Amino acid sequence: MFWLLLLASYLIGSIPTALIVGKLFFGVDIRDHGSKNPGATNTLRVLGKKSAILVLLIDLAKGAVAAYLPIYFNLDVDPIYFGLVAVVGHCFPIFAGFRGGKAIATTAGALLIANFPLLVVSYTTFFLVIFLTKYVFFGSISVGLTMLIYALISTKLELELIFLLFSLLLIYLHRSNIRNLILGIEPKINDKTLINDRIPPKNSGF
Repeated sequence: MFWLLLLASYLIGSIPTALIVGKLFFGVDIRDHGSKNPGATNTLRVLGKKSAILVLLIDLAKGAVAAYLPIYFNLDVDPIYFGLVAVVGHCFPIFAGFRGGKAIATTAGALLIANFPLLVVSYTTFFLVIFLTKYVFFGSISVGLTMLIYALISTKLELELIFLLFSLLLIYLHRSNIRNLILGIEPKINDKTLINDRIPPKNSGF
């Protein structure tokens, strides 16, 4: 049952939400537009608010459902493992050629079920870092580092190695943002030129 549920978690995480929304309502592969990342932030940039909210909610749900699996089936295992496997699925989805998102929404969903205090601390840091730097990717990387620091400080949460690996994964996933920052071409969240990446929907009702 344990391994079956881990597989299920990966497959749940592998549902390529932004890719589906982009192709269904706009007739585009979002990985060819904007930052080319199939996540909620790039969905907002390329497809607009309605699409971004839909992608965000579904990606949150992927992490939450995966983390809830061991609870539902009464397994004596920390739900965070299943949530993070869903995150891996989101980042490297088998249903989308292993070209996925950058983990942040699905991680939030996993923490919502697995460790709510850690969710609050990590995502307060996330929004604070974005507010101060105006770079979303700095906020994203800060999530992993905050989780690692939390684990190091906590006497109950013995997940230091897992969160260290997760932090390194986030840095790897954001390597293009880091390169763009070094080159001076990484856009800030308030960059008005981002509106130029917006694509009109095929269906005007969306």
